[in-house]
Amino acid sequence: MMSNSDKIILAFDLYGTLLSTSSIAAKLGELYSSDKAKDLALTWRKYQLEYTWTANSMDTYMPFSEITRRSLRHTLAEHRIAQELRDDESKIKQMMQAYDALGIFDDVPSALETLSKASNIEAVVFSNGDTPMLNNSMDGSPGLSQYRHFFRSLVSVEETKRFKPDPVVYRYLAKRVGRKENKDDMSQMWLISGNPFDVVGAKAAGMRACWVDRTGDGWCDGLVEGIEGRPDAIARDLGGVLEQVTKFEP
Repeated sequence: MMSNSDKIILAFDLYGTLLSTSSIAAKLGELYSSDKAKDLALTWRKYQLEYTWTANSMDTYMPFSEITRRSLRHTLAEHRIAQELRDDESKIKQMMQAYDALGIFDDVPSALETLSKASNIEAVVFSNGDTPMLNNSMDGSPGLSQYRHFFRSLVSVEETKRFKPDPVVYRYLAKRVGRKENKDDMSQMWLISGNPFDVVGAKAAGMRACWVDRTGDGWCDGLVEGIEGRPDAIARDLGGVLEQVTKFEP
């Protein structure tokens, strides 16, 4: 029987990789504007991420759930949603509850079913989400809750008081899964993410990374030049992750 220390660690990002942040558009359309629903969802996600990067730069921290709430208010204001709707706390509460029940990408169920049969894999969820938010999302998502048992643990960055792609959070992940921060141990962990900034951060910290390129547009991020700034593997969907990762592993 393979020991845990010999298994391949796959750290799955949650928001934007397993859960579709664009699936929140339906609720935005119901409560605010059906015509602007898709744009609202995109803008909300944009500011949600921008707020985390700004917080890192300012050396400040607040839970991701609060980041999400504040970026929603920013989004509603930018899209000139009526003031009375923006000030309605019951609607904000409904939106936050809906965020705890995001839909999954279509490729998630079959991919997790396949990965669950791989005896050499140990999977965790690794997310910016604070622990209560992670638990709510895992239990509240109709499509993902049934697969919670597949993941050994939910690893939140909250203890570090930093957000991705700060290198501190990837080293913290190593600690949580029983690995050391040295080059060999870091390179035995794989980040699985649909977010390019997350991939670049993991690579800079010494991890391997598989980028899930669902749109098929190819890798465009140019912050870090050369192979160091590119994912080790690219999968067109989550189902291709295992095949790509095993090309690099014995």
